[in-house]
Amino acid sequence: MKPQDIVFFLVLGALLGARKPRLLVFAGLSSLILAIPLFATWTFFTAERLTWYAAAFFLTFILISTLKPHQVQ
Repeated sequence: MKPQDIVFFLVLGALLGARKPRLLVFAGLSSLILAIPLFATWTFFTAERLTWYAAAFFLTFILISTLKPHQVQ
């Protein structure tokens, strides 16, 4: 397990602990934005991992949203 994986799990745990699912979407978008320059500089391993992390953030948001729908007021 690489250090970036450990950071991902720490961030995911912190976001789940914050109980604000919308932050998961922002974390996923941030991961994709960070991946763009890495793909441009041919740093494929880290950029690919960031896209997988973004997918995990989005999937977690979708799972939370379907299991516990938000109440719109």
